Amino acid sequence: MSDWFLKSAGPRWFNIPADRPFLDDLAAGLLDLTREAGPEALADAVVLTPTRRAARSLTESFLRMAGEVPALLPPRIRPLGDLEAGEAPFEPGDIVLDLPPAITPVRRRFELLRLVTELEPALGRSPGPTEALGLADALGAFFDSLQIEEVSGDNLAGLADLDMAAHWQVSLGFLEGALSRWPQRLQDLGLMDVSARRVRLLDALAAKWTAAPPEGLLVAAGSTGSVKATARLLTVIAHAPLGAVVLPGLDQVEAYATPEPQPVDDQHPQAALRALLAFADVGVNSVAPWAGRSPAASAGKARRDLVSLALRPADQTADWRKAIDGEGSEKIREGLSGLTVVGARDVEACALSAALLLRETLETPDRTAALVTPDQDLARRVAARLARWGIVADASAGEPLARFPCAVLAETVALALSDPARPATLLGLLKHAHVRLGRTETELIAARNALELKALRRTRPESLAQLRAFAETAKDPDPAAVHLAGDLARIFPPPGAGDAGVQDASAWARKLTETMETLCARPEGGTGGLWSGPDGEAMARLLSLLIEEGDASPPLSAAAFAELLGVIIAGESVRAARATHPRLRILGAMEARMARADRLILAGLEEGVWPQAAGVDPFLSRGMRARLGLPPAERRIALSAHDFAQSACASEVFLLHARRRRGAPALESRWLWRLRTLTRGAGATLPGRPDLEAIAGAADAPGDFAPAPRPAPRPPLEARPRKLAVTRIETLVRDPYAVWARDILRLYPLDRPDAPIDVRMRGTAIHAALEAFVETYPDVVPDGAEAVLDQLYMDALRRAGMDAPGLARETALSREIAAWMVGEERARRADGRKVHVELQGALTFSTPAGLFTVTAKADRIEVGPGPIGRILDYKTGAPPSPDMVRIGFSPQLTLSGAILASGGFPGLGPMRPEELAYVRITGRRPAGVITSALKDLDPASAASEALEGLKAVIARFDDPRQTYTSRTAPAKVKLYASDYDHLARVREWSAVGSGGET
Repeated sequence: MSDWFLKSAGPRWFNIPADRPFLDDLAAGLLDLTREAGPEALADAVVLTPTRRAARSLTESFLRMAGEVPALLPPRIRPLGDLEAGEAPFEPGDIVLDLPPAITPVRRRFELLRLVTELEPALGRSPGPTEALGLADALGAFFDSLQIEEVSGDNLAGLADLDMAAHWQVSLGFLEGALSRWPQRLQDLGLMDVSARRVRLLDALAAKWTAAPPEGLLVAAGSTGSVKATARLLTVIAHAPLGAVVLPGLDQVEAYATPEPQPVDDQHPQAALRALLAFADVGVNSVAPWAGRSPAASAGKARRDLVSLALRPADQTADWRKAIDGEGSEKIREGLSGLTVVGARDVEACALSAALLLRETLETPDRTAALVTPDQDLARRVAARLARWGIVADASAGEPLARFPCAVLAETVALALSDPARPATLLGLLKHAHVRLGRTETELIAARNALELKALRRTRPESLAQLRAFAETAKDPDPAAVHLAGDLARIFPPPGAGDAGVQDASAWARKLTETMETLCARPEGGTGGLWSGPDGEAMARLLSLLIEEGDASPPLSAAAFAELLGVIIAGESVRAARATHPRLRILGAMEARMARADRLILAGLEEGVWPQAAGVDPFLSRGMRARLGLPPAERRIALSAHDFAQSACASEVFLLHARRRRGAPALESRWLWRLRTLTRGAGATLPGRPDLEAIAGAADAPGDFAPAPRPAPRPPLEARPRKLAVTRIETLVRDPYAVWARDILRLYPLDRPDAPIDVRMRGTAIHAALEAFVETYPDVVPDGAEAVLDQLYMDALRRAGMDAPGLARETALSREIAAWMVGEERARRADGRKVHVELQGALTFSTPAGLFTVTAKADRIEVGPGPIGRILDYKTGAPPSPDMVRIGFSPQLTLSGAILASGGFPGLGPMRPEELAYVRITGRRPAGVITSALKDLDPASAASEALEGLKAVIARFDDPRQTYTSRTAPAKVKLYASDYDHLARVREWSAVGSGGET
């Protein structure tokens, strides 16, 4: 055994400075300690690490050194957080085998959710599923804090003596109820909380080694001892005959300060280590250096001193002036060597800078690099940037399960179980890559497209049975679509039908799994690749856990289960089974503890990101936590600061920060501010990489701006329409491009799935009701006709697909409309005029290219007495103004008058238009109003002028050189929406002043 180890009298506490590669130095020191005794001595040693990742990384460090030592057998490496009775370092037969097993995370979460549901009266309200799950997680964290800090919680009721707001009183009542029920529930289950069991195991191991210390080499390395049970075990290990505790990055003699370290606050990087040493009654400067030295490069003491000085507690920063006097400024400049700060305009630019630095590292053979950030969104952005160059880095956090196809299908199916008739959900299912429904891909695509066009792109069906009815009654019904709708109706019963109403999560998970397999069934058998691949396997494991443990949940509706499933899936990650680059890693802040690479990139250095803001306890205030004996929330910031300080002392470090986040200015991390302030005081500046910022800025910079010109297609004369409706004439005057797209190219817009109930539906229903009313009562309007018209209108709305809530809203409006319309009918028919509705008419005239026909469908034409006619157009929205009609931008009524005057409406003959008016129907009071389309102009003259204007327009478009230009209406004309604006790229060309409307 080496002298540097044996000469340590009493308990052995060692330190590996922050500027050293911790795991490599640890491995080198262990090899040095066991070199004389031979390889078997190392194999008999026990090394305890804080995490499983640290254990794996230490094993890798030994493997890297295998070339130096023949027949290397690594020691038994165990993570402190995953000790288990019956496994090393325990021995079979230890009394701790009597401990109950730990409750699984899934069952614990659902048991706590049930507990929250039972304690709703104490809350005074009923939280929704997501909020209830959040409260369950917060309650679990509260129990963990009590168990880890070994606080009984018996004085919880005494906290009510504080002068506190009413909601804190509610929280205490809730916690008291939970604290009284949870231990009994665990006892009934025969289980233990993981945290409580871990504390018992650590204490049992400490008691065992106190009574009978191991005679072999025993080392605990890398732990900060922030858990009390861990601190007790570390103290026992330090007193063992060949025991040692190796601390990570203890700052023993602070830079440019007194020989003895100064006190630190709860947010200081050294807070946890100082508390551990105080508990063990060991002086900070009594800790010996770990003598092992790996061949890895070191940033040196200057960097370590610089970081230590910059992160001093706030009440000690007055000593900065002393530190930069004399040789201090030169030492600070020396510490800046290898340290670079890179700012970026936003998170995306920050990700690009990080990706460029990682790629730059690969230009040097054998060099390694790692990105360290707690911001998983930033990490995913960096991974996406690297993927563009064909580089896949090893990401410790994996990828969110929610982004994978199997999870998307599971969430969509859960939504369908709660609301099966929602068109967007059905289309999401039918278009999913895994879904086949027992058909071939070609058969499913054909049936799906037919069902979408004939039944889903319209107003929402009330049920899947009605969806099938839509498919059956559609124009030219498709049998495949009808059959597909029937299959969906069988797979997804109405919510609440049978035994699928309210049930626990286990039953819902089983139903979800069965439904997914039914949807994905192949004609040849099986479910294809549903459960294969990383996401399929991860989703299968998750659903299996839900089936096994979900019976602990409270009763859930289908909608509540779908909401909870989305939250659960959002918290899961998947490590895709694909080859990663051996020299690049993307690590979270916790995963990066004790990890080193030739180049470290620390990104996300903004306040609220790194460090994260101190968490808000939903149950306890700061004073209440202190009274209860729980640590302050800032302790997490201290651990995060220690992680930063460890990484910042590497030989080559880049500190990246974004100036903006989510569109708002972002503050640099407090640690970066301190470094900047300290170096500025020493007359230096933090080194930067302006070239990197320039490259990042230019990487995605757009080329020369060349907006698309306003489109002006020039179709051949023979392709131009020779027949248009009066409504299309208005479009031809305003926006010829829309006529080109619809009437020449035959591009027809599709209705939206789950189309909203808008004024068009109401207008169509009013037209249908009035047409039926006039046909029923062509001459005299009898008493009680209001009820008939009311019924006709409501029936038309039902046929159009309006749902029950919409019909309920329309009931009062319908009565008002019926009363007003019947009154108007009686008044206007008093002189004996005849009423014709929905009449089709046409007028043909000669143009330079031949005959042209304009058509019209008049909502209402009143004839007589004599050869006169009155044309009324029903509107549920605002009608065009008289000025719009006069100048020809809304020629619908005037051209209809011209057709009437020419005898173009069959069965009426030529007659003079005496009235052209709009009937605006609102259902309010008054329920409608009739306004002239022309004000004081003579309708016959206006109709004649409109016809002449139309002839001039058609003559212009009969010229082969005439283009169908987008948006030809003058800018002063009110904008209108067109179904073809996106094809014409109106926003692009109008924004740069290419003419037309802006």
